Amino acid sequence: MSTNETTRPRKQWRPRIFYVVLVALLLISVLPIFVYHRRVLSISQQKLADTERLQQTEVTRSLVETIQLYQSSLHQQLTGQRQILALAGLIGNIDDEKNKGQVTTLLESLVSNNPNILYVTAVGQTVKGWGAGDARVMEDDFLKKAMQRAFFTAQQRAEFHSDPLAYGPDSRPAFIMALPLMSGTDFKGMLAAVISLDRILDWLNEKSVRGREVYVVDRNGKIVAHPKTREYVPGQDVSKTVPLVARLMSLEEKQRATETAPFFRTGNGKSEEMIGTYSTLPQLNWAVIAERSLDDARKDAGVEELTRQAIGVAVVVAVLALFIGSWSAFGISRPIRGLAESTQAISRGDFKQRAKVGGAAEISELAETFNKMAGDIEEFIAQLKQAAEENRELFLGSIRMLAAAIDEKDPYTQGHSGRVAKYSTIIGEEMNLSATDLDNLRISALLHDVGKIGVDDRVLKKPGTLTPEEFDLMKQHPAKGAKIMRPVAQLREMLPGIELHHEHMDGRGYPYGLKGDQIPMMARIIAVADTLDAMTTNRPYQAARELGFAMEQIRTLGTTKFDPVVVRALDAVVGSGKLRLSAALVEV
Repeated sequence: MSTNETTRPRKQWRPRIFYVVLVALLLISVLPIFVYHRRVLSISQQKLADTERLQQTEVTRSLVETIQLYQSSLHQQLTGQRQILALAGLIGNIDDEKNKGQVTTLLESLVSNNPNILYVTAVGQTVKGWGAGDARVMEDDFLKKAMQRAFFTAQQRAEFHSDPLAYGPDSRPAFIMALPLMSGTDFKGMLAAVISLDRILDWLNEKSVRGREVYVVDRNGKIVAHPKTREYVPGQDVSKTVPLVARLMSLEEKQRATETAPFFRTGNGKSEEMIGTYSTLPQLNWAVIAERSLDDARKDAGVEELTRQAIGVAVVVAVLALFIGSWSAFGISRPIRGLAESTQAISRGDFKQRAKVGGAAEISELAETFNKMAGDIEEFIAQLKQAAEENRELFLGSIRMLAAAIDEKDPYTQGHSGRVAKYSTIIGEEMNLSATDLDNLRISALLHDVGKIGVDDRVLKKPGTLTPEEFDLMKQHPAKGAKIMRPVAQLREMLPGIELHHEHMDGRGYPYGLKGDQIPMMARIIAVADTLDAMTTNRPYQAARELGFAMEQIRTLGTTKFDPVVVRALDAVVGSGKLRLSAALVEV
């Protein structure tokens, strides 16, 4: 036997994971009993939920039809009363004192024939008129304001249907329905009634049985009528506290019909699984909602007793299986858990993490392979980072050289691109732009004048004022710059700043005459930075101005040429000293 053979550590025998899993599976084979019971319970609960859905759908739809008939009947009665007033020739002078007796008699007849009408009034154009019913109702301030809104709506020749209202010390539900009184096309007054919703409340109480709550909300998610009158008063907003109402409010009106959905209701520190259904009343912009706790439904159906029996049988069988199976599972779970922790560490960027080799043979082999892979990944990532950094530096260096070459074409703008990039970046930081947006802004500002490559030198380097024709040629440089850079895929995010930095907020800029929000934020920032540098450096057409003078001019243009938000950001960085004028090209 050689020396190498004697010193080489003997490979430790480890059990195969196949046998470990096989033994564990044999020991816990009793688990199908538990699974079977759970399946039976699941099917029972599903059928129970389906039954509750059907019942809620029937309840809400039947109430919708009943309420629609109720509202239609009230509307017909008011319409009929309006016709009676018209036939009696009272509409044109409804507020005349001599007509008081006749009008009051007709209104009292309407109230006496419909106990749901608490109070009815007919008023003329002067808002003076006569009423019948319980006048104490109108002492409520909310009802008075609602009646004023009803009159305003009637003046517009439209019918009025108020939001839910609570009146009296018991906060009883009611609403106001009003019709305009017309003579031909002329407005003559209003016929309005305060209508009690106690009848609807009775219907809701009849349907709210065995833990089921049935109530009505309006288009804004406010309570119209609820059986629990002390907890939910008419007009109370429940759109943020009841998930089913919130879902209803999130849908467009044309999408609202009937829908059943499960949800969770929280209260008293606990969450309760619910099932609810809503059906809408398009005519009133109301919805009838039924909801019930699934726990209550299960108690009614005896599901809890069935659950206890199933759990009792399953627990006896499962205890033994879990006790013996845990020993087998431990040998598998511990090394796998170590592998999982190592994998998570690598996913967080810790490529030095290694897994402990141990456990079954297959798992040990997996850990060894994992460790080798982790080492390879660590080396590869390091190479990628280095290559990416080199590529980025090469890319930025090319951009800087291109910007410098552009500035060198014009002796008056030497260093201009670098300064604009610096100023733009400082302003962008003040506006809390993301790191990616700041990077794009910096590069776009460096290249904002790249289109001047395509402008004739006699125009670009002209020492005096440009003629209109020459200025038109100069105005082509933003579009030319975008055209030059568009084929470069890495610069597509920077094109808006290159192409649109001469657009004005009032639409008087170039090349496209964009205005307001049509101009990207990148271009708005570069426009301000470009103007600041142009005013504070020597140019053929002007000497360099002081920073204070330049800031005053930029503020003056903050409502027409520039975005006021960007101007305020510039003001802030200048005031805090973050932005100082640069006389030479800066590194960005």
